Amino acid sequence: MACRLIVLIGLPGSGKSTWAGQQGLNPLSSDLIRHILSDDDNNQTIHGEVFATLRYLLKRRIELKQPVTCIDATNLTPKERRPYIATAQFYGCTAEAVYFDTPAAVCKQHNRNRVRQVPDEVIDSMAARLRPPSKDEGFTHITVVKWAGPPSPSSESGPHTVPSP
Repeated sequence: MACRLIVLIGLPGSGKSTWAGQQGLNPLSSDLIRHILSDDDNNQTIHGEVFATLRYLLKRRIELKQPVTCIDATNLTPKERRPYIATAQFYGCTAEAVYFDTPAAVCKQHNRNRVRQVPDEVIDSMAARLRPPSKDEGFTHITVVKWAGPPSPSSESGPHTVPSP
C-alpha cells in the first residue's frame, strides 16, 4: 500500500497548523481532538485519551487506504514520535517528518496572537525538551521549515523550507 504519514514537529506557534493548511492537508490535530473530547482546548487532564484517540484515528485512516495522514501535535521527542513511526512501518507506509525550526521568541510572539494561548514558561519548557527528528528514528524523509525573519510580528520573511541533511 502506498501511504504516507507526515509527522509535524515543533513548538506551539511554530507554524505547524498554518503549514498543513497551506499544503491542503487535513491533519489529525491533538488540539482539535482535545476540543472534541472535552469541549475545552485547554483541558490537559485528558492528555492520555487525546493521544490514544489520535493513534486510533491514524490506524483507521491507514486501514481505510487514505494516501496521506498528517499528525499535527508538538511531537517534541523521539519517544513521543515512536508510536506513529511504528504504526506507519507496521502498515508499510512511509513516515516523513516536517520539523519547524522556529525560535522560541518567535513562537511566543505568534502565541500572543492566538485564541488558545500557551504560557511563555510552558513554551520555554517545551523548547528545552525539543529534539530535532533524525532518520535513525525511522523517518524516510525529513523536511526542515526554518524561520527566515526576525522575531517580530511585522516580519515579511516568514518561514521557508530548506533541504534536510
